[in-house]
Amino acid sequence: MASNNDTQWVLVPGSVQDIAAVRERCRRLVRRRAVWSAGMAAVPIPGVDVVSDLRLFALLIEDVNQEFGLSAEQIARLQPQWRMLAYEAAVGAGGMLVGKIVTRDVVTALLRRSGGKLLARQAGKLVPIAGQLASAAIGFAVFRQLGYQHVEACAVVAQQLLAGRMAAAN
Repeated sequence: MASNNDTQWVLVPGSVQDIAAVRERCRRLVRRRAVWSAGMAAVPIPGVDVVSDLRLFALLIEDVNQEFGLSAEQIARLQPQWRMLAYEAAVGAGGMLVGKIVTRDVVTALLRRSGGKLLARQAGKLVPIAGQLASAAIGFAVFRQLGYQHVEACAVVAQQLLAGRMAAAN
């Protein structure tokens, strides 16, 4: 997990192979965090999983953005033309969290999109053991799906920035 005091310069991946490697690393990170989410969903206390999901997902978004060189701070360091291209690519890719400072409200809005699944997950907790297992499975699936969508959006933005750099070099 990246900290706010990190002085490490992570750049946007410079080749298609680099983008693929970062994408795969981030997908592994998503799966690990989804397992944590599923574990918290199995706790029989309603609401604990939602709070943990908010925090886990906010950290995941920050970490994925950092890995792709697309955090708010990293994009702010880009030249204006590349910064504009990064934001345009993020909008075009549907990556509303690419290059953004992630707040609890933003993550809550994103999780609301998966409202039906989250409601089923909470309702499942009312049934002992089987409900907790179902809740964990739903939690894993929702978290992984949202995480994968963000990784793909970041990969698209990185590919468009790479294409823009290649075009500018020619």
